[in-house]
Amino acid sequence: MPQQRHRVSARLEVILLAGPALLVFLAFVIFPVLMAGYYGFFSWQGYGPPTDFVGLKNYLTILQDPLFHDALAHNGFILVFSLVLQGPAAILLALLLNRRMRGQSLIRVLIFIPYVISEVVVGTGWSLMLQTSGAFNDLLEKMGLGFLANDWLSNPDIAIWTLMVIITWKYVGFAVILFLAGLQGIPEELHEAAAIDGASYWQIQWRITLPLLAPTLRIWAFLSIIGSLQLFDLVYIIWGQYIASTAGTSTMATYMVSEGRNAGNFGYGNAVAVVLFLISLVVALVYQRAVLRRDTDGALTGAPARKKRTTR
Repeated sequence: MPQQRHRVSARLEVILLAGPALLVFLAFVIFPVLMAGYYGFFSWQGYGPPTDFVGLKNYLTILQDPLFHDALAHNGFILVFSLVLQGPAAILLALLLNRRMRGQSLIRVLIFIPYVISEVVVGTGWSLMLQTSGAFNDLLEKMGLGFLANDWLSNPDIAIWTLMVIITWKYVGFAVILFLAGLQGIPEELHEAAAIDGASYWQIQWRITLPLLAPTLRIWAFLSIIGSLQLFDLVYIIWGQYIASTAGTSTMATYMVSEGRNAGNFGYGNAVAVVLFLISLVVALVYQRAVLRRDTDGALTGAPARKKRTTR
């Protein structure tokens, strides 16, 4: 009887604590997704009840549209190179800032500042500096490097790399702070013992630091992947709804806005939103299953004990 009362009280406690968060999640995540899926079956202009049912036509159009294929490819490019560029740079900066040095706190703040600046400010500032008659080309001219001046925003061969530079500058600070937090949890005794055994600094980092930092790396990679798939604001602010596709920097999110809301076809835009949600969901589930499972299994309370009891 006491055990049953304890179970009931434990369940009530879980409901009381998780209930409000679950209601917010259902109201602001699940319900909008379901409504977007519903509107995606209609040709709808955004006002009044949807009546022009088109079935799967919107979704078939998305899968057949070359502009969507280009946007999907750009998202894939951004995803891969966000990991390739930001990861090593953030690890090196975190290792550097984890050592005692003058101005350490100031450098940390300066690296983190771009992350907290509004995307509107960042996009506007970079677009002004990188336009053909902007400050960057003018600086190259004054340094005698005028032959390097280019149309950094409109040239399709360069624009996507320009976007990667801006993204790296904007978000590498978050990765650095995340890795610094992970480095604080690594016992210093392990480094000292390895140094006594004759290991060099880089051998210690490769053999001890990086393996112990792996859970933090995996979490950062997951956040970076999801952010890359849903990238919108910087591209939309710098390149706009029309130039992004011609410059080769469009993403699925900018495609959704330009072909949906701005084109007056909200039903099609909702269908694109559903496709974007499904792609992100599949990637998240696959990543969780293949990469994060080793971390989440160890974090579940009582999971190892339950496994042992079931095997016995």
